[in-house]
Amino acid sequence: MDARTGKVLAEKEADAEMEPASITKIMTGYVIADQVAQGFVNLEDEVFVSQNCWKKGGSRMFIQEGANVVLSDLVKGMVVQSGNDASCAIAEHVAGSEGNFVNLMMRYVVEMGLKNTNFTNVTGWPEVNHYSSARDLAILSKELIYDFPEHYSLYKERWFTFNDIKQRNRNSLLWQDDSIDGIKTGHTESAGYCLVSSGERNETRLIAITLNSISERSRLTDNRRLLDYGFRYFRTKKIISKAERLTEEQVWGGKLDKVGLVAANDIYVTLPPKDFR
Repeated sequence: MDARTGKVLAEKEADAEMEPASITKIMTGYVIADQVAQGFVNLEDEVFVSQNCWKKGGSRMFIQEGANVVLSDLVKGMVVQSGNDASCAIAEHVAGSEGNFVNLMMRYVVEMGLKNTNFTNVTGWPEVNHYSSARDLAILSKELIYDFPEHYSLYKERWFTFNDIKQRNRNSLLWQDDSIDGIKTGHTESAGYCLVSSGERNETRLIAITLNSISERSRLTDNRRLLDYGFRYFRTKKIISKAERLTEEQVWGGKLDKVGLVAANDIYVTLPPKDFR
């Protein structure tokens, strides 16, 4: 998908409901970024770590029960290290409980028009009714990139150290291509290997998604091929600027005989390069 225009360049079973695993944390990240932007919480807040969060299984940031951790560190731990413990602590701080935070997530699902998504937790831990689709995850990623660019910049960080424990970003594409700057990996036995990646070349930003891959290598290879295909055969360009005067129309009964019509927003199109000539 082109991130600017939303044009889908290649797809297969894009609306199939599938387990997203830790890709769920893209929505967790979107919610916390929006809550910060609205002033409900502050990245400098000290967050109390409950026993519930400390005990979370799977990938971890290794926060300690009873400790106070700065919210900005928890966000980095969730984004870079995919910490389930960090995601839980963020949820409890913002909404009082993980369940309440999930309710917030679902409000954003409705607002974004995600038709094949239902979240039951903030981490992507396997549950029967926890699912999304490639198309919905592409739309969510598009919103994250453009609504909260400062938060999105965290997704390109290759390492994060907390409590003297240095952990690597699981998105290996960050080491393979400097044009790729996100977004999120996911893996459970039931979900398989999942990856949402994004990159920008020639002022064109693309989002690629593979779900339920058979191996870590295959998810990387498939994402890389999708991005390379899109960048090779398509470009996105602005064809009309916001407030650009497009034409004049005659009016009756007004103070003027004619009024100018202008674009309300910048208008972009995604086409093969030869079609721009």
